[in-house]
Amino acid sequence: MERFWITGLVPATFTPMHDDGSLHLSQVGPMVDHLVARKVSALFVCGSTGESVSMTSAERQATLEAFCAAAAGRIPIIAHVGHTSLADARALAEHAQQVGADAIAALPPFYFKPATVSALVACMAEIAAAAPDLPFYYYHIPGLTGVNLDMVEFLRQGAARIPNLAGIKYSAPTLYEFQACANYAEGRFNLLFGVDEMLVSGLAAGAHGAVGSTYNFAAPLYQEIIRAFEAGETAAAQQLQLLSAQMVLKLVGSYRPLPSLKAMMGFAGVECGPVRLPHVALTRAERTALHADLAELGFLEWLR
Repeated sequence: MERFWITGLVPATFTPMHDDGSLHLSQVGPMVDHLVARKVSALFVCGSTGESVSMTSAERQATLEAFCAAAAGRIPIIAHVGHTSLADARALAEHAQQVGADAIAALPPFYFKPATVSALVACMAEIAAAAPDLPFYYYHIPGLTGVNLDMVEFLRQGAARIPNLAGIKYSAPTLYEFQACANYAEGRFNLLFGVDEMLVSGLAAGAHGAVGSTYNFAAPLYQEIIRAFEAGETAAAQQLQLLSAQMVLKLVGSYRPLPSLKAMMGFAGVECGPVRLPHVALTRAERTALHADLAELGFLEWLR
């Protein structure tokens, strides 16, 4: 398999929905056009930000098909196919390969959880084998899955059992382990950092690329962070990162993060509708207050 290597920003895309929670896939095209215009590196479809765990497998397949059609080869698509059922995950992986995704990623089973690295590798090997022509990323987000195993050991064992293992989408703040993964086997694996408000730290630890929710509507901010970091303008990169951190602190402290993030996509000019239960959408008053808070922070100027 030809080496697949992602650098730069990868938005974890929202799944557009109608007010009743049904899919609104006609909005995928405008969303993809918006992201392509902002020169992001790839799209991560049907992940946590995309509410995949609240969707049926058929809905996930339809959503991926809409993104692949809208992308039309202009930008790589990484399809998240993880599921509590390995059989369903395999079916989603096979479908992703059939409809033209460029890579797949998977969460571990998160109800009955793998208790050892070897069990985790066995689960991921089953999923990856269903799409042998696609690069495979393990999606490490222990804060949501409760699966917090040794990722360096995962790479060591995975290298032997998963021929198409490309890397890890690492959505955790444990930078010492992330750095060890980025340097494992002389940097063999593609490490994508998944904590937007810590991007500077991730870059310093060796991130090759970054996957995140806020890259959907504020890609210019993070692209400037990357530029400043690579130019050695540390103070400028830190100041811009502080703005991102202040925004996240505001969401966590005063609002509900995912409903707020989806509303912010609307502030950027691309409406993608509300969230699906068990998340609860912002009220009109909350949306107005959020907009005012972002304006006070100076964050709105980056939503372009």
